[in-house]
Amino acid sequence: MSGFEDLLRANEAFADAFTLQGLEGAAAAGVAIVTCMDSRIDPLAIVGLQVGDAKIVRNPGGRVTDAALEALVLAVQLLKVDRVMVVPHTRCAVASATESELRSRVSASAGTDAAWQRFHVVDDQLRTLADDVARVHSHPLIPDRVQVGGFVYDVDTGLLHQHV
Repeated sequence: MSGFEDLLRANEAFADAFTLQGLEGAAAAGVAIVTCMDSRIDPLAIVGLQVGDAKIVRNPGGRVTDAALEALVLAVQLLKVDRVMVVPHTRCAVASATESELRSRVSASAGTDAAWQRFHVVDDQLRTLADDVARVHSHPLIPDRVQVGGFVYDVDTGLLHQHV
């Protein structure tokens, strides 16, 4: 009917066994994770956390965008976050293609010109990661007491490697 029937059925089964009622909105483990929208990443599982433990911010490339910073400020100031992990990953489309290549691929898929769309590609993932970590550190509403680390998640091994 709507194209979402399978997901709604799965949700009904989830709700039948639901045990998470009463969880607080704060991050129980005091962690926020900024990572990519890539479906190969399970942000909580890769660091041994559970639902309710962390705030998760996802976007293409796992970048500290203005929207991600907004979420981090709220998480730090109101939701008990005192550690921030910035976690891009290996074999990421925005770190392995040029802006022109992504525009071309999207144009071909969409059947219309996507030359106007910006995808914020990353030409040097480790330098960009260091810049993103510095962006969190330097935000005036994120106090020095907050620990910020930059990691790369390897989608082929499941390992995190700290770089910043």
